[in-house]
Amino acid sequence: MTLLKRYSLLGDLFMAIKIAFWPTFKQIWANPSLLFHPTAISRIFMSHVWYGHTAKYLDKTRVTKYVALEPNINMHDELRRATDAAGFNEASGSFVLLSCGAEDTTSILTSLGGYQPINTIISILTLCSVPDPQDTIESLATEVLKPGGQVLFCEHVRNPHPDIAWWQTFWTPLWGVAFDGCKLDRPIHLWMQEVGGWEKEEVWGLDGEDEEHLFLHRLGRFVKAG
Repeated sequence: MTLLKRYSLLGDLFMAIKIAFWPTFKQIWANPSLLFHPTAISRIFMSHVWYGHTAKYLDKTRVTKYVALEPNINMHDELRRATDAAGFNEASGSFVLLSCGAEDTTSILTSLGGYQPINTIISILTLCSVPDPQDTIESLATEVLKPGGQVLFCEHVRNPHPDIAWWQTFWTPLWGVAFDGCKLDRPIHLWMQEVGGWEKEEVWGLDGEDEEHLFLHRLGRFVKAG
C-alpha cells in the first residue's frame, strides 16, 4: 500500500470539516451546552448527509410502504420533503419515519405492529456506525425481515489485505470521532453471511474500485429462506 493511500482519508476528513464547520459553529453558538455533549455535536456534523435519497428510486407500484430510520431529528423535515416528492408520505400511510436506530428492533417492531413485518431492508453506509453491529444485523435478519425477504446493502468494509486493514484500524478512532462512531474496519458482508438462514447470497465490489483502498466497498443481496 503506497504512502499516499495510507493517508488518503485526511483529504476526506479536511473536506468534511470544511463543509461542516459553519453549521456546527452556528449550532454551538445558539446552544453552547452542546460543547458538553460530543455525540450531539457529531450528529450535527453529519446532519447534511442523508436525506431520503433512496426513495426516488423505488417503484411505487411495488413498494406499499417506505420505512425510514433516522435518530437525528434535525434531518426529519428534509427527509419528509424528499419522500413526499418521491410519492411517499405519512398522510397516506405510505411513509413511516422512526426516530430510532437500526439496533433498536424492539421499537421498530412495536411501531410496525408485529414480528417480521418487512419485505426488503436497505442499508447504505449505515452499518459502519451502529452499536453492536453483529447483534443488530442478526436481529434485523431474524426478527424484522420476513421469510423470503431480502437485504440490500452498500457498505465500506474491512479490507482483506492485512496491511490495509491495519491502517483502517489505525485511523478508525480519529475517523469515528468526526463521523459519529463510523468504523472503517468492520467486515459487514462477512457478518451478514454469518447470520445464516439465507436462501441466496450475492456479494460484489464497486465497478472499477481500487482494492488497495481504505474505503473498500461491498454491495450485496441476501434473500432469506422462506
